[in-house]
Amino acid sequence: MRIIILSICVIICFLGCKESEKETEPVKEDIVYDMYQPSEMANLMNEMYAQNLKIKEDILKGNVPLEFPLDFLKIHSAEMSEFKSRNETFQSFSKLFIENEKEIFNTESLIPLEERFNNTINLCISCHQTECTGPIPRIQKLLIK
Repeated sequence: MRIIILSICVIICFLGCKESEKETEPVKEDIVYDMYQPSEMANLMNEMYAQNLKIKEDILKGNVPLEFPLDFLKIHSAEMSEFKSRNETFQSFSKLFIENEKEIFNTESLIPLEERFNNTINLCISCHQTECTGPIPRIQKLLIK
């Protein structure tokens, strides 16, 4: 009788172990992350923000900005996101932006430096109101009050 009970216990234990092994096997799945890759234009816009922030700080310190950042000219050629395109509105705003940005560095201008700078930043805001409105609050922080 003891042998039968002992045999049944061993069989149950053996079958129980095999079932638990199946349950604990991890399921391996390949996880693919879709990482955001900013476009060349997005990177350029971030650079322009940083440059204009430095220009603002210089103006507030009483320093006159001396050299127009030539990288800004890439606005006409930088690759845009797949879902964006260079339409006529963008073309006209980008041309005006370059003209206004260059005006900041015009030492012969009769318009106060702060006003020239704010005109340029307001132009950025106007352009972004037509498309890609997300950065507007950040751009507004560039304005000199």
